[in-house]
Amino acid sequence: MNGKPYSQACENNKQFILSVLKNEFSSCHSVLEVGSGTGQHAVFFAKALPHLTWQTSDLTSNHQGINQWIQDYPSTNLFTPIELDLTQSWPIDKTDAIYTANTLHIVSWELVVRFFEGVDTHLSPQGKLCIYGPFNYNGEFTSESNANFDVWLKQRDSRSGIRDIEKILLLAESAGLRLVCDYEMPANNRLLAFQSVK
Repeated sequence: MNGKPYSQACENNKQFILSVLKNEFSSCHSVLEVGSGTGQHAVFFAKALPHLTWQTSDLTSNHQGINQWIQDYPSTNLFTPIELDLTQSWPIDKTDAIYTANTLHIVSWELVVRFFEGVDTHLSPQGKLCIYGPFNYNGEFTSESNANFDVWLKQRDSRSGIRDIEKILLLAESAGLRLVCDYEMPANNRLLAFQSVK
């Protein structure tokens, strides 16, 4: 892999996520990926969804790895990362769709709130938002593995942790979003698909 950052989870879940994005982003033209991480999802989805322009983004510290993946697997519709820090204004205007994976449980709750504020500002009218990751329902973990994962997350950073779906839906509603579908995904994850109702 020539020293590129690598996530086995990305390899395991990319095909399942793609099957949802093909449907949810079928009428979109531009996608902003918030928190592109290693860059593995970006190179896979951009090639599989040629009708979209796929804009990667992350903290500057992750740009080198994302660019390595893009250099090795280029697509004409895939763009090198922009710096997106949830504590700052987003460096874009409007986008038809926003995608993020395995981010809301990593960042603090304050930054989850800031994420939805950014979506509210930058998602086009009738645009789509897709969020992939684990969530709790009725205040309960959906599996023992998720409960163990939450312990690990909090040991790493006490401000992180698996989020309650009910709180996410309230933030989404405040951002002018309607839940279209809550997809069950492998490994006790979900994919939440929202549409702007503005």
